[in-house]
Amino acid sequence: MKIAIGADHAGFQLKEELRANLAAAGHDVIDHGTGNSESTDYPDYAAGVAADVSEGRAERGILVCSTGVGMSIAANKVSGIRAALAWNEDEVRLTREHNDANVLTIGAKYHDTEQAERLVDVFLTTSFSGGRHSRRLDKIENLERKTAQQGESQ
Repeated sequence: MKIAIGADHAGFQLKEELRANLAAAGHDVIDHGTGNSESTDYPDYAAGVAADVSEGRAERGILVCSTGVGMSIAANKVSGIRAALAWNEDEVRLTREHNDANVLTIGAKYHDTEQAERLVDVFLTTSFSGGRHSRRLDKIENLERKTAQQGESQ
């Protein structure tokens, strides 16, 4: 699977470990940085990963910052992105099954490498359930289009 990944300074170390593990598992990983632990701005990395997923250059995205919240907020500003901040495996499974989440955000402050790897594994191996959930995603997409049209008319 082609996966875009990114992190700010607070998520750098965990991102590096996840990136290496994904590559070792045979995934094609697009690394949007950061490349070190010097202070950076998380929206820059969220934008790159979200664009890759939204535009089809990657099937899924993974973002890491201190809490995962900022990355989630920033990524969800990109059309077509359904970024989910997850705390446990069940939540990740449900974000894939019910919401067809295409970007996972992880808080490095709250998850060690082993926990984060389990979250990523669930994220990558769980399929969207469809059915009644498709109707709800259609409503989200309609809301996104309506909001975009309102922004264009202003």
